[in-house]
Amino acid sequence: MQLTLNTKGQNASVMSYLLAKNPNNIYERKQKGHYVRLFYSKFSEEETEVTIFVTPDPIELTKNSSSTYDITHYINDREFAVSSIFCSFIRTALGTALNGQPADEYKKWVDEPFDFQVDFGPIASSLSDETLYKLFTPLGFDVLIQEGEANYQFELKKRSTARFITLTGKTTLQRVLRQLFVLIPVIDDYKHYYIDEKEIEKLERYGEGWLDDHPLKEMILKQSLRFEEVYKLIDQPAKEKHKAEEPVKKRLNDMRYEKIIETIENLPKKETIVDLGSGEGKLSVRLGFIEGVKQILAAEPSQIATKKALERFEKAAKKESFLMPERIWSSLFYYDERLAGKDVMILCEVIEHIDYERLPKIMDTIFSEYKPESLIITTPNAEYNQVYELGDSFRHTDHRFELDRKQFQEWCAKRSHDYPYSFTFEGIGEKHETLGAPTQLCLFTRKEERA
Repeated sequence: MQLTLNTKGQNASVMSYLLAKNPNNIYERKQKGHYVRLFYSKFSEEETEVTIFVTPDPIELTKNSSSTYDITHYINDREFAVSSIFCSFIRTALGTALNGQPADEYKKWVDEPFDFQVDFGPIASSLSDETLYKLFTPLGFDVLIQEGEANYQFELKKRSTARFITLTGKTTLQRVLRQLFVLIPVIDDYKHYYIDEKEIEKLERYGEGWLDDHPLKEMILKQSLRFEEVYKLIDQPAKEKHKAEEPVKKRLNDMRYEKIIETIENLPKKETIVDLGSGEGKLSVRLGFIEGVKQILAAEPSQIATKKALERFEKAAKKESFLMPERIWSSLFYYDERLAGKDVMILCEVIEHIDYERLPKIMDTIFSEYKPESLIITTPNAEYNQVYELGDSFRHTDHRFELDRKQFQEWCAKRSHDYPYSFTFEGIGEKHETLGAPTQLCLFTRKEERA
């Protein structure tokens, strides 16, 4: 299974910086027994061609549990077809391009369209060629679908059922990758990981600027979310909501925000708040309605998320008693003096998206230099993944790690030992008798310094 991106024209070499991959080196990483490799077959100012492919280990796919990927052992195409598994394997390698966060001097190229030819396959799909055309042509691509050659030793068929897709069109690197990360699992009609409301958030993020206007939007959403219970969680027009006779089960995301708000309301100092990694501003909007708050800094490095957040803030500004959050470009990896000395800092579902070995430096900056009066951290409880029947998979493909309750508490205790902060824990969401709650929260409180 592989994906090839070719671009021609002036400044084609910029692709290497947007991908954050050196054309002189072959990128190779191991993901759960499978090798992910990326290399440049062409590289010049006028043309760049890069291929990323996965060499799977079929035995690794079936280890521990036959239900890990919900496939039939050996007699299947899952380890060879471009699918959600493929997307999860290459997500880390393409993370810089997907997030639009290259080195500062190349950020101006994130929104620059290039002439692309995109080849990927093989695909194993029940969708017709006509449907595949309808998925990609509204996005501005010319589509070519080819079938693989079959060379059986006996008379069976002359053409393979596997297909290869070629897209040509002018677009940005980030945009085409995000479209592929949404549409490849739709084509494959299969997902190997647990689907919950976070999948909706991914669709909103990756579908920004194109999914709402797609003529097959409903089909894409249903294929992506799979389960009626999850599909119902998508925001529907008000008139549709009124038709519901039964109350909709509260989303974990909403419960998480409510617990954070409740925690802040009970703090003695809460006039100034920093929402670190605020994304599209969903939590920041709610912070704007807390009585007594005088400043909210919504800190986020993504420009696309910033645009979405600003729209959300403008809508909320029409309501009474709303304090408009101040949207600032800021990264956890660099010191920002604007964030120092605030009453409350929040890391809501952020730390699990950061490489674990990079966290100590970030926490040192927060505790030693920003010195908030209170710090709130929420993160998934890895034990609860058993309820979701995830096996060894993380709750979301963007996660770099997930901690169980003991690991998280030990991690927090280490922070408290190194810095002048006490801490308390709470669970968020429906609690399991032995596995705890799906989300865990730690509140760090700064100790009074002795004279």
